[in-house]
Amino acid sequence: MRSFHVKKNDEVVVLAGAERGKRGKVIAVDGKSQRVIVEGVRMIKKHMRKSQQYPNGQIVEREGTIHLSNVALAEKHDARAAKRGGTPAEATK
Repeated sequence: MRSFHVKKNDEVVVLAGAERGKRGKVIAVDGKSQRVIVEGVRMIKKHMRKSQQYPNGQIVEREGTIHLSNVALAEKHDARAAKRGGTPAEATK
């Protein structure tokens, strides 16, 4: 089994893409596809078929996946920004 730089419940910062600079907690790590699900980041709309849970069907908003290479641990990211002399928020712009 591979080991990755982030684990479940870690605080991370998104480094690239449309969600760049957002922070959140890791909900799940998928080792096979090397992707993570981060709380409140990359929200997608999932169309649910009719079922007992959703009698009329429904559109549910949930988090999508992000590749591991596009996230960094928040504490390391902040330490690096402080070393450069900027604030953590400025480092992601």
